[in-house]
Amino acid sequence: MKPVLVLQHLSNDGAGYLGSWLARRGIAADVRNSEAGQSYPDRIDDFGALAILGGEMSANDALPSLRRAEALIRQAVAAGVPTIGHCLGGQLMARALGASVHAAPAPEIGWHRIEIADDPLARRWFGDEPHPTVFQWHAEAFELPPGARLLASSTACPHQAFAIGPHLAMQFHIELDAAKLAAWLPDLPGDSGAIRQQATAALAPALALADVLYTRWLSAAG
Repeated sequence: MKPVLVLQHLSNDGAGYLGSWLARRGIAADVRNSEAGQSYPDRIDDFGALAILGGEMSANDALPSLRRAEALIRQAVAAGVPTIGHCLGGQLMARALGASVHAAPAPEIGWHRIEIADDPLARRWFGDEPHPTVFQWHAEAFELPPGARLLASSTACPHQAFAIGPHLAMQFHIELDAAKLAAWLPDLPGDSGAIRQQATAALAPALALADVLYTRWLSAAG
């Protein structure tokens, strides 16, 4: 397949498990880090799939790189190039497709359970576990764009994931692996010791869920 384009916004918010998952399958990834001065391409034509990572900025910030990411999202959706967004990436997908991003009812930081919708489409994306635990670090949330199907929710954030065709937007960090968590722990608000301890039970199932989501996402890639 063509390479996967990965849009990175901050140097400390890299591809994590997504990068190793692609590498194990021999799928080339073109990672563009805007904080490092790497420009995003103008067109999606040379890529088989698109992934957008997170970042501490708001999706509403007036940053040229965010608007370029949104332009690529719209191109990808129009062309049927499977697109996946992680946290800020999911928020940028929502904005690009016509929905608003705003302050969340409550911030979510650390390991939190989400509820998978009672919907065959949600189960096709997420599998049979109705309440998986995933890693969150956000204070904003997205509304649903036109044509989106809600796949997951939580008490603090009613819109945790949505799909439009082969495209998936998530509010959480399914790409988080042990190395990325270790790098983030010094900067995480709250009880980093408790978050580290919870990871002993939560990380492996979260990575198994990442396998399911990434496999579903790339099933339509060209």
